[in-house]
Order: sequence, then structure tokens, then C-alpha cells
Amino acid sequence: MVTEEQNNERNESMQAEETEANVEATFAEETPVSGEGESVEQFQDAAEDTVEKIAELEAKLAEMENRYLRLHADFENSRRRARLDLEAAQKYRAQGLAGDLLQALDNFERATKIEADNEQTKTLLQGMDMVYKSILEALKKEGVEPIEAVGKEFDPHLHQAVMQVEDENFASNSVVEEFQKGYMLKDRVLRPAMVKVNQ
Repeated sequence: MVTEEQNNERNESMQAEETEANVEATFAEETPVSGEGESVEQFQDAAEDTVEKIAELEAKLAEMENRYLRLHADFENSRRRARLDLEAAQKYRAQGLAGDLLQALDNFERATKIEADNEQTKTLLQGMDMVYKSILEALKKEGVEPIEAVGKEFDPHLHQAVMQVEDENFASNSVVEEFQKGYMLKDRVLRPAMVKVNQ
């Protein structure tokens, strides 16, 4: 006589065999018959396609990284140029006004060299000299300075030679006389001094 416990064991054993048979049948359906070689070739083709796609994506990634680096460098250069332009604009902000005032300074300078023959002219010249000095002082605050010329060695960056002479009292290639004052704005030449140079 079969007990209930034995009956349960037999049922469990049959279920296990049935499950194993189902798994084997499923595996047999999905796996092609060995000997045909189709699964290996398909796997190799898929692997080659995957490798190609990976290489293609890596190339695209490298290209995008290069493009990003170039754009980043261009952006940094643009920022640096903008900063330098802003600094230059601040540094030389008085250039336009100073350049326009040079003609007025020349006129004041010529006027102050006139010899006064009466008290009224002397007073007028004193007033002009005060105005001239106040304009020079205002320009000095903005960094405008006259270029030293007479007795200095001729410098083509600072001086414009309009005449040459032979003078034993001056060294060779030195400035003998200044015809028109030159001016610097900080480290930039606003106008070179017009000079006579010793040979």
C-alpha cells in the first residue's frame, strides 16, 4: 500500500522530470542544429558589426571632443581679446581728446613766446600762460607727457627729423633743436617731436 508521503514524493519527482524536459525542449528550439555552423557565423557577423559600430562611435566621440576643445580655445581667446581691448580702451581713453588738444597747445605755446611791449599785453599773456599750464596739467593727469628732445639722442620712434645740421656743440645723431613738441600718452606716442638733428 502506497502512503501519502510516498505519493507526494512521486508527484514531486514527476514534476521535476517534466520541468527538465520542458527546458531541454526550449533550448533545442532556440539553438540551431550543430554541424550547420550558422550560429557561429551569425555570432561572428554580429560581433564584427558591433566592433565596427564601436569604432565608428569612438571616432565620432573623438571628433566631437576635438571640436569642443577648439570651440573652448576660441571662446577663451575671444574672452582674452575682449579683456585686452577693454583694458586698452580704459588705458588710452584720453587719446582722442588729447590728440584734438595738441593743436590748441601749439597755439598757446606760440602765443606765450610773444614779447609784451605794454602792461595790458603782459597781463593777457600771463592769463594765456595760466590757461596753457592748466591744460597741460589736466592732460598730465590722464598720462600725457611732452617728449624730451633737445640734447637727447635721436629716436625715430619719438622724433621726426625735418632737418640735419653739423654742430660741434652737439654729439653726433643728437637733437639740436625742436620745432614742434611731441607728446606721449603713457607708453604710446601721440605725436612725435619735430626736430633738427646733428649729423
